[in-house]
Parts: sequence; C-alpha cells; structure tokens
Amino acid sequence: MPKAPAEPFRRVAILGTGLIGGSFALALRKHLPEVHITGFDREPVLLEALERGLIHENVTDIRKAVSSADLVYIALPISTTIELLPQIARHSPPHALVTDAGSTKRAICRAAEKHFVEGGPTFLGGHPMAGRETHGPGEASVDLFRGAKYVLIGGDVAGAEFAASERRVEAFVALLEAIGARTIWLDAETHDWAVAIVSHLPQMLAVALAGMIAEETDESGLPESLAGPGVREILRLAGSPYAMWRDIAFTNSDNLKRALDRLAQAIDQLRNQLTTRDLERSFAAANRLYKSLREVQ
Repeated sequence: MPKAPAEPFRRVAILGTGLIGGSFALALRKHLPEVHITGFDREPVLLEALERGLIHENVTDIRKAVSSADLVYIALPISTTIELLPQIARHSPPHALVTDAGSTKRAICRAAEKHFVEGGPTFLGGHPMAGRETHGPGEASVDLFRGAKYVLIGGDVAGAEFAASERRVEAFVALLEAIGARTIWLDAETHDWAVAIVSHLPQMLAVALAGMIAEETDESGLPESLAGPGVREILRLAGSPYAMWRDIAFTNSDNLKRALDRLAQAIDQLRNQLTTRDLERSFAAANRLYKSLREVQ
C-alpha cells in the first residue's frame, strides 16, 4: 500500500462534511493520524460530523476555516463552491493546495482561474468517481474512495508537468493513492463530456423511468407492485436528491442534452429491432460491455 505523505498537510480544512467530505475526513484520520481537520458547513451538519469524529473542530466562518490550512478540500454544491472561491483564494495561505470534488469541472475551473493567481494558493480541480444516492455525515465511509477512480484536472491530459512542478499537487496525488483511489488526469472539457455519458445520464434515466412507472401505476397498484430486485437496482439512483443534481444539470447541460439525444436514438433503434434478429446483436453488444465493466472492477 502506498504511504501517505508526512508533508505538507498538517492542517486540513474540509468545506462540506457530508458523504464525500466526511469520507475524505475519515480516510485522512486513518492514513494521516496527526493531521488536524477543521470542518466548515451548516451548523447542524457540522455538529453531526463532530459527534461522529469526522473532524476535530467546526467553524461556520469561511475565513477562519481556511486561514491556517495546508490543504483545503471543497465538497460543497457546485454553485456554492463557485460562490466561495474568491474568499477561499483570498484567505487561504500562499502555500496551501485548494482542491474541489465537484461533479462538473468546466464552470469551477473557469471560476478558479479568475481568483487563484501566481504566488498564492494553488487550485487543483478534482472529481472522485465515488458516491451513493444517500448523503450526509452519517453516510460517510473510510473506504469510500478505495478502488474508485479519482479525476484530477491538469493543463494537459497527462497532467505530468503540472504535478511535477507542484510539490503540493504531488503530495495530494500520493495521499489519494494511499487512501486507495486511482488517479486519472483529464482536461475539464473531456471530463464533463465523459461523465455526462457514464454518470449524469444514468441518473436522468433513473428519474425518467421512475416517473414513467409512477404514471403508469393504476388504482390496483400495478405495475409498481410487481417490481422486483432488478427494477429496484435500476432505480437506485432515483433516490438521489434534486438539490445534489440541480447544479450538475445546469453546468453540464450541453453534454447532458447530447447524451439524452443519443439515448433516445438508441431506444428508437431497439423499438425497431423488437421483432427482428438485430435485437440479438444489440443484446450481445450490451453483454460484452457489461462483462468488460465487471472485469475493470
């Protein structure tokens, strides 16, 4: 197992102590037991995070949260992240690394470019491909990132020059590897296109299917009452709260619309194949992709 870096992260500010931020806090406490963690969030969330032992202290003032941090980890909604970036850039120490965990990257990285300047704290866009449909400090898990892909946004796809030139970035990559994540370097545009297809589209599909089942269900409770484990698994994502997806849909609407259009084309193709042998070929292709994805896990 890779060793977590002893330096340069002694004091960490986690902004947003729900599922992602709380899980990162637990992983930090396991792999860097000497680190001091300050949490920033709404007061009820902070109190729960403190009671669970995710953080050492809780603050509701952004300046106090980041002013002495070596690492600032932002796990807030995208719109809140963008709103707070000017204050975070202004009040974080010059030696600090500031990184986010937002599910879309173009809007956040564009905003960061305006406020993070040479000689000040370094900003590194990030997105852990980990999560659940549930949220809050009570759902945090020390192993949430283990085995998960973790996208980092560099100036080029490899990100090698960026990482090599920034000791703080290099240390953060080592930390992610120590907690079990698998880092991947992408640019913001490529990231948002890819996650629209493999992450955001499945969420919208689950919402659409849930809505269709609900509308089709009559006074007898059919067809909903016949739903089995397969339907429940497909609809697991439908349990995700709108508040978590509002900003994602807004900041990646162009890619998501294209993905929905492609899905509509695929559904039309299946409709035309229902009474032909072409349906068998579509099933075979789907089977191959499923097996491939299982092997990656």
